[in-house]
Amino acid sequence: MCMESVSVPASTENKSVFSRLRNRFSLKKATTTTTTTSTTADALSVSSSTSNYNGELERLFTYFDENGDGKVSPEELRRCMKAAGGTLTEEEAEMAVRLSDSDGDGLLGLEDFTKLMEGMEEERNKESELIGAFGMYEDMEGSGYITPKSLNRMLSRLGESTSIENCKAMISRFDINGDGVLSFDEFKIMMTN
Repeated sequence: MCMESVSVPASTENKSVFSRLRNRFSLKKATTTTTTTSTTADALSVSSSTSNYNGELERLFTYFDENGDGKVSPEELRRCMKAAGGTLTEEEAEMAVRLSDSDGDGLLGLEDFTKLMEGMEEERNKESELIGAFGMYEDMEGSGYITPKSLNRMLSRLGESTSIENCKAMISRFDINGDGVLSFDEFKIMMTN
């Protein structure tokens, strides 16, 4: 079951433990495209992709469900995260279960588990979008920071002409450590406000 040892590459250390676990099982959500005409073969292909995705989620659920009772407890969630190379505190596991538990029994059924995993996928997609946006504003030298100069340059490209002083003022609102530039974490805070 879940007690096996799992090696996690160093490049995944910065990802959330849920993301690492999903990647370990190669979950790929089916994508659908909207077209004006559709063939039976296209419909079968989408149905097959969705079925494969659901099968992978069921396999992942079974991996978490160590005692085979058809439910995942917070403790099972913690142990499996540890096996996947991550850590999850008791409080975090309980909160994840509490937020996804639809029948209030303190455990996750397959449907609850699926919603939890899909929520993690959405969160990962938002993070990827933020990384892309940060890269657009980041200093051209690749310093990992948004400087007043790089912010001014990007705003100019977007048709928003402003002074370096105004850019400094914008940055200072979210510059938590007071270094005069925005790190990715500070940028995330700025984008969510």
